[in-house]
Amino acid sequence: MSSFWSGWIIVIAVGNILACLWLIWWTMRKRAGEAATGDVTGHTWDGTLQEYNNPLPRWWLWLFYGTLVFAGVYLALYPGLGGFKGLLGWGSHESQYLGEIGKAKEKYDPLFAKYGQVSVADLATKDEYKDARDMGRRLFLTYCSQCHGSGGQGSRDFPNLTDQEWLWGGEPEAIKASITNGFTAEMPANMLGDEQSAKEVANYVLSLGGKPHDAALAAAGKEKYAACAGCHGEDGKGMPAAGFPNLVDDAWRFGGSEAAIVESIVKGRKGGMPGQAHLGEAKIHLLTAYVWGLGGGTQPAPAAPAADATPAAEAAPAAEQSAPAQ
Repeated sequence: MSSFWSGWIIVIAVGNILACLWLIWWTMRKRAGEAATGDVTGHTWDGTLQEYNNPLPRWWLWLFYGTLVFAGVYLALYPGLGGFKGLLGWGSHESQYLGEIGKAKEKYDPLFAKYGQVSVADLATKDEYKDARDMGRRLFLTYCSQCHGSGGQGSRDFPNLTDQEWLWGGEPEAIKASITNGFTAEMPANMLGDEQSAKEVANYVLSLGGKPHDAALAAAGKEKYAACAGCHGEDGKGMPAAGFPNLVDDAWRFGGSEAAIVESIVKGRKGGMPGQAHLGEAKIHLLTAYVWGLGGGTQPAPAAPAADATPAAEAAPAAEQSAPAQ
């Protein structure tokens, strides 16, 4: 905070306290010419309406003064006067937030670390790790549901995590990489030059996926599709490793109708997912297991056999291999 704004806040805070003090004194002081006759002030409205001259009880008045003293003590001890941090040096970030985060880490980090040693497939499927899945679900609701929905089924512009169509790969390691690093994707606008060409290519794209289309427009768009094939492939199946979408499936984030495809071609698209590396590896591991377990994740690639693996028949004891049949 600059010294100007710090000073301005100090002036406003201290000025308000002094103004309240003066207001109480001014309203309670005795005024010449306003002495009451009997138990009223002498002021009369509407002929008969008069004002009683009953001052505030002293204990009530001292409550007002007490609030002003409290305000002064508070501003002396805690932050409130611009850049002045208070005599106690307390701060909402350093003293409270970081303190609470430290307590939470002390309590939960050992639990996260324990589950971090378990494979994603086991966390997602085995009954003994139900608590881990519950933790993953709560993490998902906190950090992911705003875009992908509470059930992971997504919405327009946000991918469905429960189907088999994964732009960046649905294996556990690919999901973990997407959560950790995020990604950005962009389709340039107006590569075909005019809306008619976009309409023709849109119909050709629909034909690649076996969807209803105008055959004449599709035929005209086949050659023009060459401008798109570099990313989406000649067969329209895309390139998942590079984040280029498959055009022949039903997983269209921005809509798969002719009008929606034309809009994508003409206006282009830009999207992405922010990386969540700040969550830490242990939480991301639980999130990966939960997302993979929603049903849309693909099975991890089978592990290659160890180089020194010995076939079972060769590993059997020699006596057992040579034993005569009974």
